[in-house]
Amino acid sequence: MNTVIRPSADLRNHYSEISKQCKETRNAVIITVNGRGDTAVLGLQDYYQMKSELELLRTLAEAEEDVKYGRISPIQESFDSIRSTLLERKHK
Repeated sequence: MNTVIRPSADLRNHYSEISKQCKETRNAVIITVNGRGDTAVLGLQDYYQMKSELELLRTLAEAEEDVKYGRISPIQESFDSIRSTLLERKHK
């Protein structure tokens, strides 16, 4: 991933160009204020994809932790428990 760095004035004066660049290259543009990194700009599609991938990674990390600490049960046991709970609710 190539990172492009541009001053905040460019965001104000060349927004369309920066937006197009983010969408076409699918790379973030770092906006600086007084020479220091301040904000990252990326296309909306890339933002949603990144957010989705991060959520998946969090879920996988939680699952790995559950396995590590024995917080798991056989799938058939889980289905039986769910089925039992649903039947109880149905008969109430």
